[in-house]
Amino acid sequence: MKGTYLGEFEEVVLLAVGILHEGAYAVSITKEIEKQGRRTVHISAVHTALYRLEEKGFLKSHLGEATRERGGKRKRLYAITPFGARALQETMELRQQMWAQVPKIIFQGN
Repeated sequence: MKGTYLGEFEEVVLLAVGILHEGAYAVSITKEIEKQGRRTVHISAVHTALYRLEEKGFLKSHLGEATRERGGKRKRLYAITPFGARALQETMELRQQMWAQVPKIIFQGN
């Protein structure tokens, strides 16, 4: 298993997989990130992140059924592993802990 560091984009990809649950494949993940983040995301970046996340043990994948809409091609579907869920939980807790320590006055002038 490769390093366990969870980068910001990897976190977003993992969250999108969680949101999409059983419908998580590269195109749907890309669309979800674009919708939620209001930014353009290249599918190649999503593919790279998915590969890294699976290599680290945060995701697992399997091939779905072939569909007529895809010309008989099968989708690679992704799911979060227990290890990936724990990494997301720890990341969320760290962010909440740090946000709680930022003085409110910092945001009052903006």
